[in-house]
Amino acid sequence: MLNPSPSPRIGLALGGGGARGLAHVHVLEALDEMGLPVAAITGTSIGAIIGAGYAAGLSGREVRETVSASFAKSADVWAKIWQLRPKSFSDLFGGGLVQFDAEKTLELFLPPAVPDDFAALRIPYAVVAADFYACQEVEISSGPLRKAIAASIALPIVFRPVELDGRVLIDGGVVNPLPFDKLPVDVDLVIAVDVVGMPVRPPNRPVPNATESIFGASQILMQTVIAEKLKSRAPDVLIRPPVDLFRVLDFLKATAILKSTAVVKDDVKRQVEAALEARTTA
Repeated sequence: MLNPSPSPRIGLALGGGGARGLAHVHVLEALDEMGLPVAAITGTSIGAIIGAGYAAGLSGREVRETVSASFAKSADVWAKIWQLRPKSFSDLFGGGLVQFDAEKTLELFLPPAVPDDFAALRIPYAVVAADFYACQEVEISSGPLRKAIAASIALPIVFRPVELDGRVLIDGGVVNPLPFDKLPVDVDLVIAVDVVGMPVRPPNRPVPNATESIFGASQILMQTVIAEKLKSRAPDVLIRPPVDLFRVLDFLKATAILKSTAVVKDDVKRQVEAALEARTTA
């Protein structure tokens, strides 16, 4: 029988799902309250943002405070979005859809604690993006951090693609919405947080409208990718917050999202304690 290490190396994978991913905060707070340090983190899309803050040394509570402050006042949020508006007719009409610059968006919303380079992080960290022209997954764990995060969140409907090291990158959720398989092989316990959710049929509406169809199709794609991954390998702890009632761009509902998913914190503690107990008795 192998003797378990007194302090297990925990790997944390934070998935993509837009505003639904604000529920990741509860997972961070639960681990902090349990006194369990994280040895490695991977993130996709919104998970790339939340994970970067935690890897930079922010506590779960500090990440929560940042989220709450960023979306507390809708007028302040819209003022920032106004700064991101296209400045030229070519930007406005050149591509058929108006898309924002992901890097500039991060400049307005990311806390100063998130450094410019992966090397300055306190916890080993990797983000996932999709190479548009190579049609493949890209894992980024070194170099310019904020640019890598911008690539990972570049949902085509909302953001322009990001060019990094000669590659044109888009949202990592397209290829790997729950990147627990990108954690180092030497972690003892893998915790994965799935915030993709399921489309919810609005009352009194027979079919989804155009916007709902586009984002719902993205959810279906990501859920399919996750389901196929879980057939071959499962994380030790899989957390699925109750996020179905929220849409991908519901950031102005941050308070409601955090409140309605608060039960996740106890769920994390129960599942992690059970996984650690199983590990010690194995």
